[in-house]
Amino acid sequence: MTRLVEKVPEELAGMRVDQVLAEMFGDYSRSKLQLWMKAGRVLVNGVALKPKDRLEGGEDIEVDAEPEVVIRCDAENIPLDILFEDESLLIVNKPAGLVVHPAIGNWQGTLQNALLHHLPNLATLPRAGIVHRIDKDTSGLLMVAKTLQAHHSLTDQLQEHSIHREYRAISKGRMISGGTVDEPIGRHPTERKRYAVRESGKEAVTHYRVIERFARHTLIQVKLETGRTHQIRVHMAHVRFPLVGDTMYAGRFQMPSDCTDHLKATLKNFKRQALHAAKLGLSHPLTDDYMEWEQPMPEDMLDLIAALRENDAEKLA
Repeated sequence: MTRLVEKVPEELAGMRVDQVLAEMFGDYSRSKLQLWMKAGRVLVNGVALKPKDRLEGGEDIEVDAEPEVVIRCDAENIPLDILFEDESLLIVNKPAGLVVHPAIGNWQGTLQNALLHHLPNLATLPRAGIVHRIDKDTSGLLMVAKTLQAHHSLTDQLQEHSIHREYRAISKGRMISGGTVDEPIGRHPTERKRYAVRESGKEAVTHYRVIERFARHTLIQVKLETGRTHQIRVHMAHVRFPLVGDTMYAGRFQMPSDCTDHLKATLKNFKRQALHAAKLGLSHPLTDDYMEWEQPMPEDMLDLIAALRENDAEKLA
């Protein structure tokens, strides 16, 4: 038995006890936390509350926790597209469709499995050196620490918002101009797998600018100050420019009217959110020198852009 004692952050004020537990003790499953609440093993300021009771922030939470069985992450011979590697750092170009680390429903075939095959000693580091992640269906650049010193350095840089992360995305709708979304993000109040703009959420800042406009879509550059889960997808949907192919946040698929057969087929066959981590910049964990990498958009996004351009050209002809 392990006793966990934490203070409820002010940004979680107004949330239910069960929601706060899920946010603060994410290493344990939601079902396990609920069982512990029912058993009286969760105390808030020394009192056992009901799951639906709401907190004000600042309370002390005590959890008598049992270690959960951790599924071992085995090395797997999965090809890696490595852009840079030295004694401290690994920069990888992740393809769309590859899960970053094991979780429920995806215990094998992940980037973490591949990394352990490439470098078995990464097993001594948290999550095999992975310090941040991008969604399964997002492509692009990821950094991996090869030593504990590098892991600490990269984690600190992420917390200080000093790592440069730049994305390319294709949104639905024709933008007039770029802008900034400065809206907090937290878990959706009723749908566990989704996130939403919420007053009780964590700070999230996204900058976006127009690269190219099409009749009913826009190619944009997106820069992150913070790195919340699904941040770009949530923020762009919030300003009514959801990403093409985003089934979670863009709503039901609707084919634009009056477009070419080629564009119709391309949109219909685009099965992921049109989002690519294109640029990554950081201070090297050993030398402190600033380093930056850039990865062009993958073929599926380039094909979609070509179809959008072709569609516009035909309409003007």
